[in-house]
Amino acid sequence: MAKNNKVKSTNDLDLQDRLVAINRVTKVTKGGRAFSFAAIVVVGNGDGIIGWGLGKANEVTAAIAKGVETAKKNLIKVPVHKGTIPHEVAAKFGGSRIFLKPASEGTGVKAGGAMRAVLESVGVRDVLAKSKGSSNPHNLVKATIAALGELRSPAQVAQNRAVSVEKVFNGK
Repeated sequence: MAKNNKVKSTNDLDLQDRLVAINRVTKVTKGGRAFSFAAIVVVGNGDGIIGWGLGKANEVTAAIAKGVETAKKNLIKVPVHKGTIPHEVAAKFGGSRIFLKPASEGTGVKAGGAMRAVLESVGVRDVLAKSKGSSNPHNLVKATIAALGELRSPAQVAQNRAVSVEKVFNGK
């Protein structure tokens, strides 16, 4: 089920960037070793907007800046319901598999590393998360954003079922 949840404009958004991982890459040349950096960055407004980007440059600050610019180009809207996600979701990217489950208020973000950065940037305050398989930060970020992209809000579920939002929650 493909849906369009892309964000059209970044002008009116107050986006905060967060560095997930930085990797030093070495290229061996005839003249010696050449070092460069790759940075994976997530940006979010803490209210349901999230994006990720990868920046590569010869200096750390330039790599982070490129990552932020790339992240601003592929923002998506995520339904956050009362500080948590509306329903369970699982996703896979590369060798990383993740599972996200809504949690009651006060639980906090029970996730590690790259997943925590993504979930906090999108504005989720209570969630249970599990990572299986590869712990590669690049694949974890991509899998987490893929999972968040699959979420449907209660209003979307009610509209698809042609029932009221209360009926979605109560089941009567």
